[in-house]
Amino acid sequence: MTTLSLSQNRSSNHQSAPKLTTDISYQLDFDRFFEHLVDVTLSFTADTASPRLWLPAWIPGSYLMREFARNITAVYYRIENQESKEHSGASSFKQRANKIDKNTWQLPQVEAGQLLSVHYEVYCYDLSVRTAYVDQQRLYGNFTSLALAVEGQERKPVQVSLIVPATFLAEQNLTTNDDSDITLACGLEATHLHVDAQDGHGKHSYSLLADSYYELIDHPFEIAAQTSFNFIVQDDMHQTLSHRFFISGKHNANMGRLQQDVTQICQTYVNWLGDAPFDDYTFMTYASGQDYGGLEHINSTSLITPRRDLPSFDEPKIPSSDYQRFLGLCSHEYFHSWWVKTVRPDVMLEVDLRKEVFTPLLWVFEGFTSYIDDFMLQASGVIDKASYLKLLAEQINRYYQTDGRAHQSVAESSFDAWIKLYRSDENTGNAGISYYNKGALVALCLDLTLQQKSAGRYRLFDVVKAFYEQAKQKDNKRIGISSADMGTVIGQFMPIADWEDFERRYVNGVEELPLERLLTDNGITIHDDVKETADKKIPWGIRYTETPAGLKVNRVQRSSAAAKAGISAHDVIIAIDGIKADSKQLTAFSHAQHKVTCHLFRRNELMCVTVLPNVIMQGQDRVEQAFPHKINLRLAKTDSSQEQDGARQQIVPAWQMWLDGIERYQK
Repeated sequence: MTTLSLSQNRSSNHQSAPKLTTDISYQLDFDRFFEHLVDVTLSFTADTASPRLWLPAWIPGSYLMREFARNITAVYYRIENQESKEHSGASSFKQRANKIDKNTWQLPQVEAGQLLSVHYEVYCYDLSVRTAYVDQQRLYGNFTSLALAVEGQERKPVQVSLIVPATFLAEQNLTTNDDSDITLACGLEATHLHVDAQDGHGKHSYSLLADSYYELIDHPFEIAAQTSFNFIVQDDMHQTLSHRFFISGKHNANMGRLQQDVTQICQTYVNWLGDAPFDDYTFMTYASGQDYGGLEHINSTSLITPRRDLPSFDEPKIPSSDYQRFLGLCSHEYFHSWWVKTVRPDVMLEVDLRKEVFTPLLWVFEGFTSYIDDFMLQASGVIDKASYLKLLAEQINRYYQTDGRAHQSVAESSFDAWIKLYRSDENTGNAGISYYNKGALVALCLDLTLQQKSAGRYRLFDVVKAFYEQAKQKDNKRIGISSADMGTVIGQFMPIADWEDFERRYVNGVEELPLERLLTDNGITIHDDVKETADKKIPWGIRYTETPAGLKVNRVQRSSAAAKAGISAHDVIIAIDGIKADSKQLTAFSHAQHKVTCHLFRRNELMCVTVLPNVIMQGQDRVEQAFPHKINLRLAKTDSSQEQDGARQQIVPAWQMWLDGIERYQK
């Protein structure tokens, strides 16, 4: 029999309401979960006449105007008095709020001091970690999608009641084959209450408290049948930090193995940084078919992963590549508690979630994190060095295969996140670069440069820790940093002139990163991958999808054979050299030395183009290399010792200072 329980870090099963009295309260009723609808009732006292309510247009950590207000049908309200209390059902909300812009509603005919109740419904059927999703299997949400803010009262304490109907439990009994509990996963403290409804059907209510609206929206929640485990991490003062890890959705994960690996990773972070900006931490994971992603919060993260990425019961000692991807996701979002939620871009210290907030520093926060997340997998011992170098090589190859790196700097990529990164199209790879991908490699180069310039004394890890120490001195334990602040702190660990040169060339400029030189200097050998060349899966410079109608072109690389022949994105290639087009036919002619006739449809119109696979550069005798090489990375071999002055001296491999250097932060 499926039951509903409370299983959350700092919460308890008290049967009394929370003692804190709040001025603003929300009630989220999930009775219409079959229709993916949540009925929200907001209660507050107006402090101005004609108060306004607003909903965020974006969620911190995901820099795109997502317009959550589009999922609200209409907003109704009533002024509470004795008469309305006698008729308190949904039908008593007679007055309709006026919508005055895309995500703001005004309540006319309201005077300051009046107690108000507001009702609206929210459509919740987005599986991503950024919004809300409701059906018979899970009730999940971010309050940026669900809770209208009262303008001018965002700093007041709030209380939320999550009302779960008995029919939701009944559906769980039909869809689950075990005796699992329906559990709340959330980083906020919670109280679980059983409520007897008037119609005789019992309901359950979770009561959440937050110090402000801004704290509330930093805590997503999930109510579903979930498997979980607990673990603890200790800081430098031997204070215990409790952690919970939840997984919902159908899966067969090896929870013991996952607990072991995630504990090692989290402990390594706390060992490095000394302590944490939270007392407890919650991992919330939904196992799906193909979806992948994560979003950071101050003491929790919301993850979605393909179930195949979770560890199996026969998971090898060195995790599979799929499982490594999931561990990297956990590592990435966990680090964000320090590096985004605590130390953040200056313009995001006090942020207006109704408009874009531009910064050139996303490469610092997402780029540093994208370098450190995989590095910490090997630093913690969860993966070996060979596995880490494979992950790093994948980052480097992705960078090499993105022609846009020659046109857009990583600082520009950060600034343009709102209009480019989350809105990729067929021209994205030709015109721009990801601040995640290049940012990670700039972070690698900066790490190795710091190590070189300081004779091994300092690392990128020292820069991050210095900023975190600054944050801890603030009353709110947070700081916002600028590009100038980056120079000030980095200048403590390497000559400022060297940093300014680095910033000019590789951050604000588009010079090729000195990856191969720095890696070679640090004992890493670089090998061309002759079996899996960079153009093997991109013949003629096109990325495509094979369909029954032919090869649908998704993207064409500039200056490639396809581009010079006039092939464009969205074309459907139907024949190559007079034979029906498929991947084998395309591969057969990918390196032809003669002209190839290609028939295709564009806008349902038949066209014929001529492709010269090996494009001869005008005025040159060599064949144009349309794609850069693909590489593998390996540790350089070295003799373990050598004779010197009559004694046998041990040789420390050059890579050891880089890959094992994190050990000096360990307990």
